[in-house]
Amino acid sequence: MTYAVGVLGATGQVGREFLRILEAGDRPDLPIGSLRLFASERSAGKRMTVRGDEHVVEVACPDPHLFEGLDFVISAIGDVEARTFAPVVAQAGAVDVDKSNAWRMEPGVPLVVPEVNPEAARAHRGIIAGPNCSTTQMVVALWPIHQVNPIRRIIVDTYQAVSGTGWRAVDELRAQVRDPQGAPRQQYPHQIHQNLIPEIGSYKGDGLFSEERKMIDETRKIFSEPDLAISATCVRVPVEVGHSEAIHVELERPFPPEAAREILRKAPGIVVLDDPRHSEYPMPLSVAGEDPVFVGRIRQDPSHPRGLALWVVGDNLRKGAALNAIQVFELVARNGWRPTAARDGQEVHA
Repeated sequence: MTYAVGVLGATGQVGREFLRILEAGDRPDLPIGSLRLFASERSAGKRMTVRGDEHVVEVACPDPHLFEGLDFVISAIGDVEARTFAPVVAQAGAVDVDKSNAWRMEPGVPLVVPEVNPEAARAHRGIIAGPNCSTTQMVVALWPIHQVNPIRRIIVDTYQAVSGTGWRAVDELRAQVRDPQGAPRQQYPHQIHQNLIPEIGSYKGDGLFSEERKMIDETRKIFSEPDLAISATCVRVPVEVGHSEAIHVELERPFPPEAAREILRKAPGIVVLDDPRHSEYPMPLSVAGEDPVFVGRIRQDPSHPRGLALWVVGDNLRKGAALNAIQVFELVARNGWRPTAARDGQEVHA
């Protein structure tokens, strides 16, 4: 059996990463029978080659007839657009995995990371949300530990690459590297070259920026732990690709680093790279283009008897975005969890 797949926002950064993953070889759990690409009027008509076949980018419009015949759609578009398009895609009978912030906290819409909460996808009604890239790699790394020794508190500080903002931010960083004084500063409130900016997203008025609030709320939803204590500080750094996170967790019981290391080595989607004596630990430069989440610097937190510290790095465009969406498609296809509610004409809330 093969599947008809659409990419909504195909010319954007995440959309292109999705196509690069397909280009590298067909996924055994998601054999692609046909592929259609959608984007705004600005990009419509462009020709893109995927797996040797040339595709013309179609104009995306919120009409269910446009998406009829598709089995899966990845939506890598803005929040406002996603609120409009996701119900339309579901109405057409396809499963829409949306990468925006629009549906993540919507009651009744699963927020899924397949290594963590695959069963949540079963209850979808045509829309499945993918979490924020920084949340994704953190929950992949922490879930195996949480299953063995429940986590009572998480403190995370992130070091997030500019590609999380989009290709214009990457261009701006490169321009500032070439000309620090004359290059534009449009994507961030300050120069990012040779700088760190402790501001990601909009200011929420409670001392948090929206990226920090996302990490708190999304982790609680994915873990099904609505009262889990979490504190996050999110920082933009002058790195093109690859988010890094310093994570401190308070556990239910004391837990030796050796035990955590062994559990993580056996966990899906994780590579443990942890030999500090020989300067071996994950770094953005070495994980860019890689699928797994990399974990290192696993150690006892000296400030707490039940504390553990970890360093987690991942490619924010792959597992943080496009790859997670593909894995959700594979999960749904493998289990036959089709959107019967949407096809039967039941209401999909917008």
